[in-house]
Amino acid sequence: MASQNNLLSILQLFDGDGVVLTVEDIAAALGISVRTAYRNVRELSQAEFLDPVTGAGYVLGPAFIHFDRLIRQSDPLIHIADQPMAELLEKASQAASVIMCRRFRDRIMSVHKREGDAPHLPVSYERGVAMSLFVGAPAKAILAFLPDRALKALYLRNEEELRRTGAPAYAEMRNALKAVRRQGYSVTTSEVGSGRVGIAAPIMRGSAVVASISLVTDAKQADLERRLPSLIEGVVQTATTISDEIEKHDAQISRA
Repeated sequence: MASQNNLLSILQLFDGDGVVLTVEDIAAALGISVRTAYRNVRELSQAEFLDPVTGAGYVLGPAFIHFDRLIRQSDPLIHIADQPMAELLEKASQAASVIMCRRFRDRIMSVHKREGDAPHLPVSYERGVAMSLFVGAPAKAILAFLPDRALKALYLRNEEELRRTGAPAYAEMRNALKAVRRQGYSVTTSEVGSGRVGIAAPIMRGSAVVASISLVTDAKQADLERRLPSLIEGVVQTATTISDEIEKHDAQISRA
C-alpha cells in the first residue's frame, strides 16, 4: 500500500484550474520514482479519487463530487447557518448574496452561499475556491478575531506575497484589524469585486472564530448609505444567531 503522505501530496498537486498530470509529471514534482508514482496513482484511481483522461494524464475523480455532497448534507455549520442566511437576505430586500466563509490553510474559502431573488451583482466568492485571506470583508472578519500570535505567524508566512501586492506593514494591518474587532464587523468596498460592498461578521465557537458570514450587495444602490446601519445590524445579528446555535449543538453533542 502506498504511503499516506505520498497519496496526499499527489492530490495536492491538482490545486488549480484544469490541471492534468501524467505519472511522470507526478514523479518529477514529488521527487519519487516513476514506479512509485504509478503505484500511488493506481491506488487513487481504483478509489476514484483520480480519473484517467486522453494522453496518459489524470484529473481529479468523481469521489470528490460524492464527498462534496456528503459535506453539504452532514456539515452542522451549513445546516445551522442556512436559515439565518435566508432571513438576512430578506432584510436586504433579496438584492444581495449571503456567503459563509471559512479559513482554509492560509486562504479563505466560501463553503455556503444564498443568492437573493432580486437582481444583483454576482459575488466573486465561488464555493470551494481558495482566495486571499488579507482582502475583503469576509477575510477581515476572521483575521480580526485570531489570537495575536496566530495572526503574526500568518502574516510572516505570507509576507513576501503581501509586500508584492502593496499590503500594509504588520503593525498597520494589526491596528486596522483591532478596529474591526472592537466594532464586531468589517465593511469593505470593491476590495474583491468591483462595485460591491461587503459586510461581514465572525461566527464563533466559544472564543475561537470558525467562519464569517457576509452580505454582498451593489455599492451603487441609491439608498445604500441610508440602509447601511440596518444591514450591518442584520449581519451581526445573523452571526450571533449562528454562533449561539453552534453552542447549543455542541452542548447537545457533549450530553449525548
